[in-house]
Amino acid sequence: MDPYPAPAFRPSAPAPSPEPLVRRLLTPLGTLAAVGAAFGYVGAVDPNHPGHYPVCPLLALTGIYCPGCGGLRSAHAVAHGDIVTAFGDNALAVIGYGVFALVMAVWLIRAVRGRPTQVTLRPALWWTIGAVVLVFTVVRNLPMGAALAP
Repeated sequence: MDPYPAPAFRPSAPAPSPEPLVRRLLTPLGTLAAVGAAFGYVGAVDPNHPGHYPVCPLLALTGIYCPGCGGLRSAHAVAHGDIVTAFGDNALAVIGYGVFALVMAVWLIRAVRGRPTQVTLRPALWWTIGAVVLVFTVVRNLPMGAALAP
């Protein structure tokens, strides 16, 4: 027999007090501000005029479009509300902007509600993303995929 039997009722530890709303919103709003500043800069300094941004090294050395080629022009078009031109410059980047907006919305809503946000992607999804980027890169460099080239 146990000489010190456990009490029938164990008081639980006090629940941690929730962080203040301002503290919970600090990181997502800071991220949004940084991305907004980047889009603002790209919207103000036109990447269609040479000399403002570095040239893609892969394109300069090989003539092959990387998955990011046209991304700055695409961001510039999005900053000016021209989605059609943005898709023409880099469709994958525009889809990425949309996914980012969705993730930010979920992050902000969860932060306001005081719920933790943790994004865990399974390896299969990472492989799928990699395959999509690879196919996009190959197709945009083929004659049949000229519409995807910037």
